[in-house]
Amino acid sequence: MATTVERKRTELFGHPVGLFILFFTEMWERFSYYGMRGILTLYIAASATAADPGLGWSSKDAIWLYGWYTMLVYVASIPGGWIADKLLGQKKTVMWGGITLCLGHGILAIPQDWAFFTGLTLIIIGVGGLKPNISTMVGGLYKEGDIRRDSGFTIFYIGINIGAFLASISVGFVAYYYGWHYGFGLAGIGMLLGQVVYIWGQKFLKGVGEFSGGDNVTPEEKAAAKRPLTKVEKDRVIVLLISFLMVVVFWGAFEQAGGLMNLYTDAKIDRNIGLSWLEEIPAAVFQSLNAAYIIIFGTLVGGFWVWWKKKGRESSSLFKMSVGTIIMGLGYVFMMFASKEASSETFGKAAMIWIFLAYLFHTLGELSTSPVALSFITKLAPLKYASIMMGVFFAATGFGNKLAGSIGESAQLDPYKGTMLFNKEQVIPFMEKDTMKVKNEKNKVIQVYDYPINEDKNFIVKSDVYLENGEVQYTEYEGTRDLNPIFELSGKRKAELKETLSSNEVTKEDPYHARLIFEKDPDAAQQTENKGDGKDYGVSFVLEEEQNEQEYQTFLWLTIFTVSFGFLLILFLKRLKKLTHGAEDKEVEGLEAEGFEIADTEIKD
Repeated sequence: MATTVERKRTELFGHPVGLFILFFTEMWERFSYYGMRGILTLYIAASATAADPGLGWSSKDAIWLYGWYTMLVYVASIPGGWIADKLLGQKKTVMWGGITLCLGHGILAIPQDWAFFTGLTLIIIGVGGLKPNISTMVGGLYKEGDIRRDSGFTIFYIGINIGAFLASISVGFVAYYYGWHYGFGLAGIGMLLGQVVYIWGQKFLKGVGEFSGGDNVTPEEKAAAKRPLTKVEKDRVIVLLISFLMVVVFWGAFEQAGGLMNLYTDAKIDRNIGLSWLEEIPAAVFQSLNAAYIIIFGTLVGGFWVWWKKKGRESSSLFKMSVGTIIMGLGYVFMMFASKEASSETFGKAAMIWIFLAYLFHTLGELSTSPVALSFITKLAPLKYASIMMGVFFAATGFGNKLAGSIGESAQLDPYKGTMLFNKEQVIPFMEKDTMKVKNEKNKVIQVYDYPINEDKNFIVKSDVYLENGEVQYTEYEGTRDLNPIFELSGKRKAELKETLSSNEVTKEDPYHARLIFEKDPDAAQQTENKGDGKDYGVSFVLEEEQNEQEYQTFLWLTIFTVSFGFLLILFLKRLKKLTHGAEDKEVEGLEAEGFEIADTEIKD
């Protein structure tokens, strides 16, 4: 059996002080990550010609990039875990990962395209080094069999979500009032604070996360690192790999939060609260609901499962994760209600209550799944593969994020695109003057009241869309003016639209509807000498009825699949538990937090 380092640890509130160092480090790291994540898709999809421009991508493309980015963030945990296990140790890898994150978030605050993609790349590398290893260090604070391990991970998880809660509100409001890159900059300040806490708290982490391949390890530890896996360890690895499949499914559904649900909240939820100082709640702020619920219910859910176990009822990690997946999936029932309410009237929106309820169920499911999964790995993973297995877990989370991006993409229709044919004088009667933020000659943002086209801004014309005499017709919504002469679609897209309207039997008496978004080409908008010339405008739109139906079907599919998957795992629970060889059967109360062993490597059948 591998030698355990015996060291009496200073405790605070019944847990090692090192837990709270890692708590605050991860809290501020997650502040930076979730603060940036909360505005990421909104920034990517924001108009490139706004006073505070975004990238100007479509919602579909924004979710595509979000899916790839969040996947790579977690997949980077595999090399991050390998570096910790083979080269630096967990403690030093967390240190260098944090430094890289500080650089990434700092660069992201620079309002340039090169800085945006460079910053994302550095954040991917930094999270890969920090995320899996700091979680493994939490497990290393507890001796094998210590019943406090799960509650320790729950406390750690609450720290994550305090950071996420503070970030979603503060970064969301800063980005809304001062600009996207101020929001990115605030997220970077959070990461810097986390790094300071980690450096200061090194004295409370002695013996945790040290490099096990160096000369400071005992001969027994070196032997344990070289010997092949036992049958028990191999069986446990099989169970871990199956649990990672559950992780992919769970996060594939859960991580719609930063993509599809974020954009849906922005476009389809009535966020107006009518206050004089705040007309509507920024969409990014709703990302704080998940974190707020975790802070409120985290200890309650953790306490419930302890009480449940003491009653002698099924409370294995696999069971908790299955139940969590089911509860999380049921949250999409409320998104189905939101979709139905929004589509019940033309260009309608749904009440905020549905978002509150959906995130509540998602959070309750998460609390039974994610912190438990982290603890489960530290119980079953062989010592020599501790960080690598944690890296594989976060990689599974990454694949879940990519799955989430693919699902979110499928919920967004490809917009129909065309070219505006009218000149400025002809199109002005179809728009109204509005208050807009623009930049003056001194590059300062000011407000003006004018027609949007005079400031090279977007404008929207609501339209009925239907077939008449075999041709697509556009008529002003709640008006009579013909919109067909204003713009023209390409031949291929025109044929696709005609086929869609025909197959759905859309007529003038029962039309579909669209927001015709007219936007100036971003490159042309940069040429200030041509400001307000009304040229180089394109048009894009989706059919509201089709988009609503696509979103409803996505929410329905997410509900059915996740709930069914959770129940399927419960059916095979007994077989899977046998492969753990009683790894969770030895947990007792009052076991002192000594030693840093990940899993007992010598348990016999």
